[in-house]
Amino acid sequence: MLEIGSVVDGKYKILRIVGKGGMSVVYQAVNEKANKIWAIKEVRKDGVQNFEVVKQNLIVETELLKRFNHPNLPSIIDVIDSEGSFLIVMDYIEGNSLSKALETGGAQSQDDVIEWSKQLCDVLGYLHSRKPPIIYRDMKPANVMLKPDGNISLIDFGTAREFKSASVEDTTCLGTQGYAAPEQYGGHGQTDARTDIYCLGATMYHLVTGHNPSKPPYEMYPIRHWNPTLSSGLEEIIIKCTQRNPDDRYQSCSELLYALEHYQDLDIENKKAQNRKWKIFLTTVILMLVMALAAVGFKIAANSETSAEYEAFMKEAQTASLDIMNADPKEAQEAYDTANTAYQNAIKNNPGKIDAYQGMLEMYLSDNELTGAEYSEFKNQITGNEDKIIASDKDGYADLCKELGDGVLFMLAKNANIRQGAEEEWYKRAQQNHSDPAQQDEDAFWVSFSQVCRDPFKTTPMGDPAMTYREYYDLVKNIIKSDHFASRNEYQKLRCFDYILAQLSKYDMAMIGTTDDKVTFDEFYNLVDEIQASVEGLMNDGASKERITNDNKTNNLYQNNIKNIEKIQKEKKSIKEAKGGSGTSDSAQSSQSQQATEG
Repeated sequence: MLEIGSVVDGKYKILRIVGKGGMSVVYQAVNEKANKIWAIKEVRKDGVQNFEVVKQNLIVETELLKRFNHPNLPSIIDVIDSEGSFLIVMDYIEGNSLSKALETGGAQSQDDVIEWSKQLCDVLGYLHSRKPPIIYRDMKPANVMLKPDGNISLIDFGTAREFKSASVEDTTCLGTQGYAAPEQYGGHGQTDARTDIYCLGATMYHLVTGHNPSKPPYEMYPIRHWNPTLSSGLEEIIIKCTQRNPDDRYQSCSELLYALEHYQDLDIENKKAQNRKWKIFLTTVILMLVMALAAVGFKIAANSETSAEYEAFMKEAQTASLDIMNADPKEAQEAYDTANTAYQNAIKNNPGKIDAYQGMLEMYLSDNELTGAEYSEFKNQITGNEDKIIASDKDGYADLCKELGDGVLFMLAKNANIRQGAEEEWYKRAQQNHSDPAQQDEDAFWVSFSQVCRDPFKTTPMGDPAMTYREYYDLVKNIIKSDHFASRNEYQKLRCFDYILAQLSKYDMAMIGTTDDKVTFDEFYNLVDEIQASVEGLMNDGASKERITNDNKTNNLYQNNIKNIEKIQKEKKSIKEAKGGSGTSDSAQSSQSQQATEG
């Protein structure tokens, strides 16, 4: 075992043990240079039979996780294959597993289970949408971490596999008895997305009833057998998830997610109430409005036709979107145009329904680039429909604004005239409409950062500066130390530094001075040194270095950051040389700042 206080690989200091398994130990560690907490999973070679087999499974797990980018999945940072052990450095997930929640609290709240299940549907749907699809195969409470903010994270990918369309069945039987689907035991065909739906159904059953399906009586009764107050709609969903025949289950996570979002519609009591209302309505119509029945019929038909048209447009758009990634450039452009037109038609058909906007924006951002034309098109689609979207799904609208703000900030061409601080507008809308205070706090952070991206010292019509140099300096200091900033990927961090360095390079001499609204020579260049350490520190991390060097856009941005830093540091050197190597005095700073301002 690793010693508490020891340093691994010259940079990870072991703080404490956070968990133990049959053949592994998980530690909390800190990278003191980057001031970042990580988790380190250690599998020692001694005492583990067939270590090479175990090691290969771990390598498969880490390679899978390196390819993922989802808020409910941990990221792999580093892999260290030492003489005595195999170490995996990954995101530290604060919280406890859902199995721990079951141990301490028994059956969980129905509302909580449904919310967790919707998040799990989203992350499983993400895995199933990879090329090729990833089948998780080991969904159970022990593999789901509940974080302090109420969100969950899916861990342990040791049994995940890529779906192979040519395979007849799996070569190995992996999974946990009680949660595993019949096809996981061999001889029943290969595992696919519906296998994960079965495992999720078994997990929901355990969480909402407190009865472990992997223990006697080894059978999943209808959940109201254990608790009659539970929803019959949820009971129906779990029963359908856990059918032995995959064809009888939900066929996709999006289908299951829709059912979970409307589980109350499936309740027996709700169905009876709806039937009673329907009968009363029909009787009233027959007795009082016989002559109007035809008009009512026309109205129902029109609504049904409108709904059918919307679904047809969405299906056309989603099908074409899938073709974009799997076609040659000409066919990809045709698929893009088809999907774009279909999303526009869906929005026109039902401007208050949010999934058409989500699909269109996801398609625009899927290649990590937002063109000026795409931004203008999406803004035109959403403008004028805000009230309808908010009335339908206020938080969904806020999420949409946040995602669009990210697209403008990180993916829109840096020199695009259309940008001009547009991300600030969308972050503000997100902040105004998010109901979660934590999400509002993150939105407010990016509102502040957007002020850094444009010229922060531009004077107002009254002749007053929008921001003093001291205020700008303090804002940048707070931003680069924020957890919101630290959670971004390498490209986004480098893009943020690019914005900051552009302003520091432009206003370096104007910012330095002795008055209260300016910063000292040492303060200014200490900030530059801090940014330089952060930028170069990305290349000291194995996983980050690999992602930077393997992506041309990120690598070009890194090189541009280095050039801007060298330019600023060169200015510092010339100032020191001009003052005999001792830096610059306060009076010299003031004089140079005045000259820079007048120039």
